[in-house]
Amino acid sequence: MNRERLKIVARGLVQGVGFRPFVYRLANELCLRGWVLNSAGGVFIEVEGPRSGLDTFLHRLEQDKPALAVIQSLEHSFLDPVGYNDFAIRHSEDEGPKTVLILPDIATCPDCLREINSPSDRRYRYPFTNCTHCGPRFSIIESLPYDRPNTSMKQFAMCPACEREYNDPLDRRFHAQPIACPECGPRLAYCTATGTLSAEREEALGAAIEAVRNGQILALKGLGGYQLIVDARNDDAVRRLRKRKQREEKPLALMYPSLESVNQACHVSQAEARLLQSPEAPIVLLERLDAAIAPSVAPGNPCLGVMLPYTPVHHLLLSKLGFPVVATSANLSDEPICTDNDEALERLAQIADGFLMHDRPIVRHVDDSIVRVLLGRELVLRRARGYAPLPITMKETLPPILATGAHLKNTVALSVGNEILSSQHIGDLETQAAYAAFVRTTADLPQLYAIEPQLVACDQHPDYLSTQFAQSLATPHIEIQHHHAHIAACMAENELEPPLLGVAWDGTGYGPDGTIWGGEFFSVKESCFERVAHLRTFQLPGGDAAVKEPQRCALGLLYEMLGDEAFAPDTPQPLKQMLSRGIQSPYTSSAGRLFDAVAALLDIRQQASFEGQAAMELEFAADPGIKESYPINVGEIVDWQPMIEAMRSDNAPIGVRAAKFHNTLAEAIVRVAGNVGETRVVLSGGCFQNKLLTERTVLRLREAGFRPYWHQRVPPNDGGIALGQVYAAAKMQQLNLGNVEHPRSSIER
Repeated sequence: MNRERLKIVARGLVQGVGFRPFVYRLANELCLRGWVLNSAGGVFIEVEGPRSGLDTFLHRLEQDKPALAVIQSLEHSFLDPVGYNDFAIRHSEDEGPKTVLILPDIATCPDCLREINSPSDRRYRYPFTNCTHCGPRFSIIESLPYDRPNTSMKQFAMCPACEREYNDPLDRRFHAQPIACPECGPRLAYCTATGTLSAEREEALGAAIEAVRNGQILALKGLGGYQLIVDARNDDAVRRLRKRKQREEKPLALMYPSLESVNQACHVSQAEARLLQSPEAPIVLLERLDAAIAPSVAPGNPCLGVMLPYTPVHHLLLSKLGFPVVATSANLSDEPICTDNDEALERLAQIADGFLMHDRPIVRHVDDSIVRVLLGRELVLRRARGYAPLPITMKETLPPILATGAHLKNTVALSVGNEILSSQHIGDLETQAAYAAFVRTTADLPQLYAIEPQLVACDQHPDYLSTQFAQSLATPHIEIQHHHAHIAACMAENELEPPLLGVAWDGTGYGPDGTIWGGEFFSVKESCFERVAHLRTFQLPGGDAAVKEPQRCALGLLYEMLGDEAFAPDTPQPLKQMLSRGIQSPYTSSAGRLFDAVAALLDIRQQASFEGQAAMELEFAADPGIKESYPINVGEIVDWQPMIEAMRSDNAPIGVRAAKFHNTLAEAIVRVAGNVGETRVVLSGGCFQNKLLTERTVLRLREAGFRPYWHQRVPPNDGGIALGQVYAAAKMQQLNLGNVEHPRSSIER
């Protein structure tokens, strides 16, 4: 028989998903001989046999691969045979470049859930049940390749039963690195608020259930960190949680026992149901119906952030409780989520009444991801568990660049070959704990992939801690203008090349002219990024104070229009002096601050307790059935004054005026696009988290003959900045634009 040898290198999401046992079974089914091996560079395969069998193997390798596997490249060549006697799974190698992708933490699969609920199964009610199709990944891996000795599971020696499953190629737990059972795996423990151990194993779970039933606040150690759990129907308990957590009004995430229970509380589309039940299992923003939950869960918000149980311990907890719970990150406001047991007992002592913990170490913190369905697609608002660190793949190989991201909603990113890997959500760099988490993550990604960055990309804002960190490194750095990075992130995600029009609307970004940008239009060419239009500027009395007091934004807006006539008799004298003398009143073109100002003018929100609150409530107040808009002057300066004048003289209900405001901004984008003459229009920045604004803008652009693009898998907010910094820095290096230390000239043109 004429035999050949087929050599294959598979790269992508091919580790920790049952890929090697799949290859083993396929080779034996086709009577092929050879081997399969995990390495730091991917999965290597050699098979020998007749050419027809090898062709079938290659075809089915892609067509029949495990559901969670993603093959991003499949290099293969036909060689002379060497005479293999059988097909074997070889031990992993850790030499060579580390280009393999790491799978995110994955929600409990149906097979494991059945075992947890089966009294005859040896893993009955075991809260750490997993297999190759589910369980922890990114939160437990310490180094590549992904094998048990390189994870935080290395301290748990497998019992004989688990070892048999782990070594059986026909078992679905074959080489499931987090494999565990009640005999040899992690264990639950329940501690009081003072740290006293009061129960273990099943009794610990029972104590936690009773605590939640009794209205207490439970700190639960999950996959990527601690969560705070409380009965979502108990308003006193929720208010107590808010007070202790120092979180006044920002909506709290909910976990429901089942999809059926979610359907009773919220409107759930087919796409939203798929997301809730997906392996990523994110928090999904849903339109609430008659949800029987505490008013203080999401005050004044027509949406609820909902997720389903995604670990065995969540399933066990919620199945016994039978009602929805608040499940929010265990931290004080602006601090990262707790991961370590001792750290949790210290940091959460004044918040939690009890602790349900376990002894499996968490290598890196991973929050719950947040997603909403917009225009029939998913829009990731916070990219963490289930999504990070999956890459955005480029068409060309990039130099190794580390990006330090923005100040708010921080993430960091790293280019590895032709892929840009974004970290999990880190958060706002407002506290020492948050900054420490940022520093750890900037070291973690390069170390994990054994990459030495040649360049560090950062924001231009001199006061951002992420920028100062980049400047402190020995590695050369390059500064990317904030809104350039927003547009670059959306371009990278949508695989777009210039020319195009970029629309970057957000709350705050450092402008090269010394003002605060945030309502920008860019003509993006191959060799330049030109600001061709922007919203008319106005002053923000008190600077950052205006972010928390929309009424200050409104006063600055009116002062730009009316001068001293904007001042009412009760206007505080310090605010008058700030504006008239230009003291601590920076000018801004920010669309986010324009939203805040209009929310205050319509008396929707005068003071905000969290970022974006006024803009959110303005969106919620708008009547989506209204199609009319106000007048607006559009040129190089998009002048909102005619819109504000018309809105102030309009006697229509607030919902009508709020809708007309949104419609007017959509029309302004269409008209700028017409002036610039680019068919493709990219929408990015935090303002495009607004469902009404984004949908209306996309609809109007399409009606006018343009091709709009927006975010899907990468947040439009500052969580996407790091991705854009890497992409933009790589492009600038390729084109030799500007110098490495301060290449601002290419942005200002």
